Amino acid sequence: MEGVKDDRASRKRGMRVGQGEVLMSASGAMDIPTLDLEDVDGSPEARARAAEALRVGFGTYGLVYIRNHAVDRDAVAELYDHYERFCGRSDAEKAPLNRGDIWYQRGWTPPNTEQAVVAGGQPDFKECYFAAPEAVDPECAAEYPEIHADNVWPEDLPGFEARYLEVGRQLHRAGGTVLRACARALDLDEDVFTTAVKGGPHVFRLLRYLPLEAAQIEAGVVWGEEHTDFNLLTLLPGGQFRSPGGGPCERPDDDSGLYLRTRPSKDAPSGVKVRGRAPEGCIVAQVGQQLEVLTGGTFLATPHVITAPKTPGFSRMSAAHFVHLQSHERVFPLPAFRNEATVATYRPPVLAGNYSLKTLVDIGLAPKTAIEGLGYKQYGRLAAIRAAES
Repeated sequence: MEGVKDDRASRKRGMRVGQGEVLMSASGAMDIPTLDLEDVDGSPEARARAAEALRVGFGTYGLVYIRNHAVDRDAVAELYDHYERFCGRSDAEKAPLNRGDIWYQRGWTPPNTEQAVVAGGQPDFKECYFAAPEAVDPECAAEYPEIHADNVWPEDLPGFEARYLEVGRQLHRAGGTVLRACARALDLDEDVFTTAVKGGPHVFRLLRYLPLEAAQIEAGVVWGEEHTDFNLLTLLPGGQFRSPGGGPCERPDDDSGLYLRTRPSKDAPSGVKVRGRAPEGCIVAQVGQQLEVLTGGTFLATPHVITAPKTPGFSRMSAAHFVHLQSHERVFPLPAFRNEATVATYRPPVLAGNYSLKTLVDIGLAPKTAIEGLGYKQYGRLAAIRAAES
């Protein structure tokens, strides 16, 4: 989604290490916390562990690993098999599901379409599929039809829709538990976030990162430019490498994967680059921009980058569930986090639906003319009246 790009010279090294920046693996001195969802409604001691995991994970890294999430990993693997079969179809076969008219918020997004905000002109090397696993607010659907559109599905791909919705709903339920735990960790009413997302334009997205050629690898091309997600909370069930001949395979080398940038500090003014590799059986929960804004920066929308292997020909299947604020909610610091500094940083308030619209324009999925739909649109009426006078 929305991107923050590093300099192009350091991009050629795969991981970018600039002045004052520290690069560290997830197994190094800085460890990303793991949140056990069974702790969220457990004993006082268990709830305290959950709160601390979120305060550290979301406050420093913008990310936590999730254990006991109830997401069926076999269903995820089967969904990737379905999606690989879909991606193997010709562009002409996939074209009816290329829904640029609804800003690619449902159906198939072709390669080289989406671009991080500060990406230096390089679109992300991926093709995607979007669908909503949860019902949307009908009033918001009338006001923001593109981001609340009906799902579309490919023909002759048995099991795809059912598996898609099954995994998306499992991830959404896990996200709801994480959001309740977030509220408790911040000493807020525990329903403050879960209430604010009801009927939101949540979207579950499948991604296929494309095989790269040797020349692209040498040039430092990455699969997904460094960016921050613009929604409230992102759930990642884990990806799967695919061999040049097709089918799941082991990681071809240790350079590829998810890297994130921690909060800048005096000792590391550019933050610390950390490898985000979830422990066995865990999924990932990641802070989006909306959650950062609501918490006045207490929780951090972490810049992250998806790097490709140094070996040509490999692709990767991945998925992300994006939990969004309901479109009528305000994207502005909550009263508990509102002060002179946070107001100055995150002003002005904006409706979540408009926030989404603006970001989709920024990343190249919605046309710039979509911005013209905001505000008063009846200026032509006076001109028509005056023309009728003459």
